[in-house]
Amino acid sequence: MPPTARTPRSRWIEAGLDALSRGGPEAVRVEALAARLGVTKGGFYGYFDGRPALLAELLDEWERRCTDDVLARVEAEGGGPVEKIRRAGLLTFTEEVHRIDLAVREWARRDPEVAARLRRVDNTRMDFLRSMFAAFVDDPDEVEARCTLAFALAIGRHFVAVDHPGRTRLEAVGLAGEFLFRP
Repeated sequence: MPPTARTPRSRWIEAGLDALSRGGPEAVRVEALAARLGVTKGGFYGYFDGRPALLAELLDEWERRCTDDVLARVEAEGGGPVEKIRRAGLLTFTEEVHRIDLAVREWARRDPEVAARLRRVDNTRMDFLRSMFAAFVDDPDEVEARCTLAFALAIGRHFVAVDHPGRTRLEAVGLAGEFLFRP
């Protein structure tokens, strides 16, 4: 009889990120993840020393996906600063990554270590925006204002529950984004 294949580490991480995005860190439970994956929880301990180690890995994966991977892809694909900002926004705030991002933000409200991680990620994002806007805006105060508005728009667009006469929410967000790119 051939040996039973182990559930890959990546599947545990994906299941953990999904649980995090749906219910916060409280939803990331070994037993629940094992049930969702259709495996026993014993395989989990071959990869992780326990739930805290998995939670740390989830934060590492979130950070890698929303900063390192995004910035590497933006640089590899090239283009001007406006194009790079747009691409970074599209890559950073896909529905999947944005759900995880929102869960991490909520978690950071209750956990100082997660808040420090979030601050580091947000600072990386803002540094990128600053370098891009500074390529076509000379005034440092205007650069900072545009970066702050762009970042707030990206993070907060899901929290705004308002009608946009004659436009969809997506169209209104796009219009606001285009306004930020005007010379």
